[in-house]
Order: sequence, then structure tokens, then C-alpha cells
Amino acid sequence: MINQFRKLNPVNLILLLAYTFVMRIVIFYETPAHLNFDFLEPFARLLISIDLENAFSASANIFFAAILVFIQALIFNRIINNHNLLTKPSFLPALMYITGASLFLPFMILTPALVCNFFLIWIIDKFLKLSKSPNAITTVFDIGMIIAIGTLIYFPFMAMLLMIFLSLLLFRSFNWREWVAGLIGFLTVFFFLAVFYYWKDNLNSFYQIWKPLGNKFPSVFKINYNDYLVLIPVAVIIILASLQLRENFFRSFISTRKGFQMLFFMFLVSAVCFYLKPNFRIWHFLLCVPPGAVLLAYYFSNAKKRWFYETLFLLFVVSVQYFLFV
Repeated sequence: MINQFRKLNPVNLILLLAYTFVMRIVIFYETPAHLNFDFLEPFARLLISIDLENAFSASANIFFAAILVFIQALIFNRIINNHNLLTKPSFLPALMYITGASLFLPFMILTPALVCNFFLIWIIDKFLKLSKSPNAITTVFDIGMIIAIGTLIYFPFMAMLLMIFLSLLLFRSFNWREWVAGLIGFLTVFFFLAVFYYWKDNLNSFYQIWKPLGNKFPSVFKINYNDYLVLIPVAVIIILASLQLRENFFRSFISTRKGFQMLFFMFLVSAVCFYLKPNFRIWHFLLCVPPGAVLLAYYFSNAKKRWFYETLFLLFVVSVQYFLFV
């Protein structure tokens, strides 16, 4: 299967679509009676009146979530290939993205984090373009606005502001205008939101938006480890990929090295920003899928022993399905 997706064959588009639904067969088999879809954060609903909470039946919710994942996988695949992060263009990034987005049942429904992955994939593309742009002020300003729009949908997405500064450190020499441009882009969106709150004579509620920023990072976690055994094969592949990346690190182009460093930091930021949402759900970690999928794709793109990497991927897929059903 891996060998098939190592090629840029149009047939792979059909196979990817089929694979998307096969990986989600468990939730179609055991469709919940009702699923809510909170499209926007409560503070943004005054500005944009869209009520999608009960707009879809449970089956439609799951179906559209699968379609969104498939579309995101194709966009993500094109971006990774365009920036030459792997040894050669392939459909492996899309394959790994779809697999990562099928790890847990909460990943398979419409959620704010799933919608925000469109914005995350978009800013990955813009971050990777920073080193190629003679003047990055406009690009960084756009990134700030994209992050602000994503924050209206899912508040913890605000943590991606940190990625602006980390990416500028990686890809650009210091220019204070570029550092300020990202913040201005972000604040521009929230300035208009503040004006709207003021217009509605509800400015005190606007101040409440920022209360989660004062949350302390939790020191105690209640974890049912049996629910996360499926991450063992993921961890094995990531370790193998890290070893492979380390071996080839200094043979790669500088832009490729910096790209992987940026994605590593993005993975960490996406993982730890959950505390900004007091009642966060497991689907928050969908934000980790895009940067994580690149590392998984890197391993399968560079692995040499076919019998080993094909068997490893098969075991990965089987384990995902086993833990989903069990």
C-alpha cells in the first residue's frame, strides 16, 4: 500500500477517498443518536450569527467530517510536495493525514478543531514561504489575521501566535516590523470585534474573552491509558522517522531542515494549548495531525526495506481499527 502512494498516480485520489471512509467505518457502524457542532466560540456568535449546532443529523455530521478530512488531506499533500519536504512528491502526506485524523472516534465528527485545520494547513504553507520572500511583512500580517479568524472558531488556536515568532527566528533575520506585523494582523480582527461589542453596549463581555489566558497549566491529568494504546505504533513510527531524519539532517537543504524544525514546534504548541479551553475535548489534538503527518510521511518516503515498512503500516492501520472497535 505504501508503495502505491509513493507515486503521484491519479488513481490514488480514488483510493484515498475510499480509504477515508474505510478508516471511519466504525462510526458509521455505531452512529451516535445525536451530535452537536459548535461552529463558533460563544464570544463570536454576536458578530456572526450562524447556528449550525443542530443543522446536521448524526450521519450527515460524520459524512461531512470525512469529506472535510479528505479535502484537507489533498491540500496538505500539495503544500508538502510544493515545498519539497520529502525526498520526492507523493501521496504519502495525504495518506498519513487521513490516518492521523482517524485515530480516535472524536476525531471523526465535525468539530471546531477540524475546521481550524484548514487555517493551520494554510499557515504552514505561509510559514514555509517566509524564507523565499524578500519582504515578509505582508505574509506575516496575513498569518496574524488567519490566526485571529481561527480563534473566533476555536479559542486555543490563538496559541499559533507563538509560531509566528518561532518561525521568524527560524526563517528570517530579525526585523522588528515583521514581528509587529503578525500582532497587528491578529489585533485588527479583534479590534473590529471590540467595536462591535461596544456598539452593542456589551464591552464588559469583550474583556471576558481573555480570561482563559490566565488559566494555569494543569499539574494533574486524569488519563485512561487503555484509550491511548493506539498511539504506541504512532510513537514507534515517529521514533524511526526521527532517527532517519537525524541521519539525513545535514544532507538536506537548509529550508527543509528549518521546515521540519518549524513543524516540530507547531506540534508541541498544538498539543499543549489545550489548557486554554476549560472544557476541552480529545478532538483538540486534531491540531497535532498536520505537523505529525509530515514526520510519518517522511519515514515511509525514505524507508528502504519494503517488507518492513509495508508490514509496519498494516499493523498501524489494524491497531487503529482494533482499538476503535474495542
